[in-house]
Amino acid sequence: MELQITGYDHPDAEKLTAEVQQEYVRRYGAVDLTEMRAEHFAAPHGTFVVGYLDGAPVACGGWRAKDAGQSFLRDGDAELKRMFVVPSARGRGLARTMLRHLEELAAAAGRRRVVLETGTEQPEAVALYESEGYRPITKFGIYRDAPECICLGKDLAAG
Repeated sequence: MELQITGYDHPDAEKLTAEVQQEYVRRYGAVDLTEMRAEHFAAPHGTFVVGYLDGAPVACGGWRAKDAGQSFLRDGDAELKRMFVVPSARGRGLARTMLRHLEELAAAAGRRRVVLETGTEQPEAVALYESEGYRPITKFGIYRDAPECICLGKDLAAG
């Protein structure tokens, strides 16, 4: 998979993030209402990456800076958002590759921990994150009171 920093407002990123929203509709009955803007993923405060196979966009994900004062977060946190692999490309380790790449980019930018929200209806995502060392943290974000919400975090090595 070829990984490219595209920005959140790149057409391929927009296509994939629209697909992930439909995945949320299938699994939870509604789209994710978390506020997401292109500037959240602009350096040095974040990045957004699209993964390509044979020139076709098949995976995406990004991180954005989060710090203390933002509901149970710490200075130096990077929030992982919109990790997604199209169904036809799943089972090849692409999500793990994307996750590790995003962690490396966040650490290189001086972020000290990656945090994320996922949910009970995404057991394969939970399994991936746990297998990569993510552990439960205090819930944050707009879904923190939802019973389906799962928040995980992982400390990063210094970049």
